[in-house]
Amino acid sequence: MSITRREMCLFLPSALFPAVMLPEGMAAQEESMPSAMYPFEKLPIRTPNNAQIRDVLKGKLATGESLEVHETTLPPGGAPHPPHHHVHSEMWLIREGTVELTVNGTSYRLGPGSVGFVHSNDEHGIKNVGTTPATYFVVAVGPGAGS
Repeated sequence: MSITRREMCLFLPSALFPAVMLPEGMAAQEESMPSAMYPFEKLPIRTPNNAQIRDVLKGKLATGESLEVHETTLPPGGAPHPPHHHVHSEMWLIREGTVELTVNGTSYRLGPGSVGFVHSNDEHGIKNVGTTPATYFVVAVGPGAGS
């Protein structure tokens, strides 16, 4: 069954009508992640570059921002990837071990309980500089988070 351009134009207003009638912010809330719990033992593990990564969540907030959270465990001397930059911002919550977080060429040594934050488009990289595995959570917020 083919549809002419004229018929398509007749259907277009009815397709757009629900979005136009929603109160401001409702469309974003309807597409956003619902409240949820993520038990650690149920998170699948993937292992790129000798890192163990547990993807926790990925989606859009009710306010429209993209959000992605994962936990990474690096072996001593390990790094998940070379230094890079992207549009979204990232935060690291160090749980165990000692990492070196390099931001725009400056290195910072972080241990358990420490937090690192990298602004949008700042070049950054992370490496386990300790003698034991290092585990940390990454929280990425903004355009392209998790892609």
